[in-house]
Amino acid sequence: MPLVERELRRLARHYLRKEKNRDSVETTDLIDQAYLRLIDQKRVHWQNRNHFFAIAATCMRRILCDRARAQERKKRGGGVEHIALSDAKPFVIEKSAELLALDEALEQLERQDARKGQIVEMRFFGGYSVKEVAKFLGVSEETAALEWRMARAWLKREISQS
Repeated sequence: MPLVERELRRLARHYLRKEKNRDSVETTDLIDQAYLRLIDQKRVHWQNRNHFFAIAATCMRRILCDRARAQERKKRGGGVEHIALSDAKPFVIEKSAELLALDEALEQLERQDARKGQIVEMRFFGGYSVKEVAKFLGVSEETAALEWRMARAWLKREISQS
């Protein structure tokens, strides 16, 4: 764990920097939850460090999406708890809805073109550079950059239509 903790912390900070509602999860909590999911993997044949961090990025994305879905359920009346308005913490629903729309569109993209889905996940959620993504996927930087642009345009169109 100490060998990968710094990179996991960087990934978690990168994810949480995009969250407006930062009270929902702390960096350490996200790392801990991702680590627990990672060590529970039985069918993964780890190829190298990059493979591990790509799967870690996926775990973190899924954790945040699960939290956003739970928040959406609460918004619609699930688990109603009565509290005084003065005690209520502010929260941002729009960001959760955006994350869920992105997640849904990304899953659709992954079904159509798995590599583009990986590129988006590693660039957007993992914070990796085009060069790092190209190296991990075994393609040229030009191919990775082109597919990144195509995937972003496709996702933008899909999200704007929904």
